[in-house]
Amino acid sequence: MPTQIKDPVTLVSRAGRHLQRYDKGFRQVVGCIPYRYRETNEASPTNGALSGQLEVLVISAQNGQGMLFPKGGWETDEPIKKAAMRETREEAGVIGDIEPELGEWIYKSKRRSIIHKGYMFPLLVKDELEFWPEKNFRERRWVSVSKAREICPHLWMREALEELVRRQTQLKRRGCEE
Repeated sequence: MPTQIKDPVTLVSRAGRHLQRYDKGFRQVVGCIPYRYRETNEASPTNGALSGQLEVLVISAQNGQGMLFPKGGWETDEPIKKAAMRETREEAGVIGDIEPELGEWIYKSKRRSIIHKGYMFPLLVKDELEFWPEKNFRERRWVSVSKAREICPHLWMREALEELVRRQTQLKRRGCEE
């Protein structure tokens, strides 16, 4: 007897720019930094309170050059957090709990020289999908924070990562004080 899928995940990415959101001429882009805590008994390294435990998921760029965090266009028919989760599911094949925005950045795309306004959110990963829309086009890899700092080519994404680390460090400190 076939099993019913509780929450089906579409295996097709949204395409096209007809619903693309703009603000003062800037293309609106949203994304997530998917993260988890690696289960380990090792002591954490000294280069940051959480750097040894916290892992982030990076994906290969569409052109195959470099690893980055999932992101894409924010469309007019969806709220910002839903768009960020959709892009992350489509590109990285993960789902989880989205957290408050890490910030917003203005940057120029390298490929098309278009000015973008990017918003990034932390996503605590709850599930890694076996199949997702861009599985055949992208590699996904869990890496340490220090490795992500090395391999992510975009300054604005590295700044978002630093904000995530700052927040997680604060949460850990609060937990130790209680």
